Amino acid sequence: MTFAEATSAFASYAWGPHMLVLLVGGGLFFLFYSGFAPFRYLKHAINILRGKYDEPNAEGQISHLGALSSAMAGTVGMGNIGGVALAMVAGGPGAIFWMWVSAIIGMATKFFTCTLAIMYRGHDDRGEVRGGPMYIITEGLGPKWKPLAIFFAVVGMMGNFPLFNTNQLVTIVKEWLILGPDRTVGAQAGQHFWLELALGGVVMLVVGSVVLGGINRIAAVATKAVPTMILVYVSCAIYVIGSHIEQVPGYLVQIVSEAFSMQSVAGGVLGTLVVGVKRAAFSNEAGIGTEVMAHGSAKTAEPVKEGLVAMLGPAIDTLIVCTATALIILISGVWQQGGADGISLSSLAFEETMPGVGPYLLLLCVVFFAITTIITQAFYGSQCFRFLCGSRYLSAYQCFYLFTILFAATTSLDNVVNLIDGAYALMAIPTMISAVLLAPKVKQAAQRYFASLEQAN
Repeated sequence: MTFAEATSAFASYAWGPHMLVLLVGGGLFFLFYSGFAPFRYLKHAINILRGKYDEPNAEGQISHLGALSSAMAGTVGMGNIGGVALAMVAGGPGAIFWMWVSAIIGMATKFFTCTLAIMYRGHDDRGEVRGGPMYIITEGLGPKWKPLAIFFAVVGMMGNFPLFNTNQLVTIVKEWLILGPDRTVGAQAGQHFWLELALGGVVMLVVGSVVLGGINRIAAVATKAVPTMILVYVSCAIYVIGSHIEQVPGYLVQIVSEAFSMQSVAGGVLGTLVVGVKRAAFSNEAGIGTEVMAHGSAKTAEPVKEGLVAMLGPAIDTLIVCTATALIILISGVWQQGGADGISLSSLAFEETMPGVGPYLLLLCVVFFAITTIITQAFYGSQCFRFLCGSRYLSAYQCFYLFTILFAATTSLDNVVNLIDGAYALMAIPTMISAVLLAPKVKQAAQRYFASLEQAN
């Protein structure tokens, strides 16, 4: 069995029917178990984000805005641009519908998991407060569940290696900024090895300069870069959609109708559903556990507040940014031509809909999205490593992490996608199991908090 065949088999097994039951079934449980209560407080969540209810003396390292920006730095990136293109190729337009469904369910999931992130924080070997599924498991479920926490930390390190984002960043920079008109000639990974290695080296140096500064520097960079790039990207989408507004209703109907088509690209409704859920998980990470580590660093003593803030994530990155990408690809028509995948397909769509300037605007967004995602993934991986091995050898892990950027820059997209997809599926198992078991604690805290809000008003 070749390496490519092994990674493909690993991803296929990890994303079997059990994962649909876990993520979709678990999310539906959270949705109905909460009685949709968190959704009634979206305005309050925005006020928390604006700093109206900040607790400067509370335990934690970063603000609510810093926590959401850090979490979204890890989600608003290639999963929303290259990942949507992968979904379109593998599952057709119908996969986008299931990404929408997963996002709505994911909002409820994030409310529960990120409330637990504050409720059951732990401390590392240096006495600093830390959050994440591994601490939720050990602090909330008890020491006998520690093997499940260790399992999450191991696969969490694997899933957070910067493979997909580095690969796609190097691809678009190589194709549009360096190869120019000849980008389609030998543009595949490995056929410009030294160029890819050099680009990977630049990414490694930029990421290293931020990662070694810890979560505070990561949050500072994310808070400035992520909202700006989302605004630029969505503005491009508004221009394209506005220029073809008469076509948009038809494409929205196509997305919904093909979600239930038995003749879909993915081989029927179930195949399209699996593709949509998988790509949504990579887009908004609801139920995966990575977002829990970012929100677990928030400076607050009230768990429900952070759960409400976290809930905004899937609405922004999947319902808004992913939909923008999907409509641009549909309007361009390039997804039906074949021969391109991932970020290459998205860049062709931008070239078709915004001739001349489109690919370079996309390139600008991709560079910032990818760099901030890689930086955030380094923090997630460091949290997992610190839980397993303590802080003593953390610098060695961070150096190893940075050198994997060089591998990702020169390997094929298929290998990268399969490795990360498989690891993400495994991360969801301990995250969702612990969240379901501790859901009554979240509901009790939510009822108390919402009741106090009603009394205050």
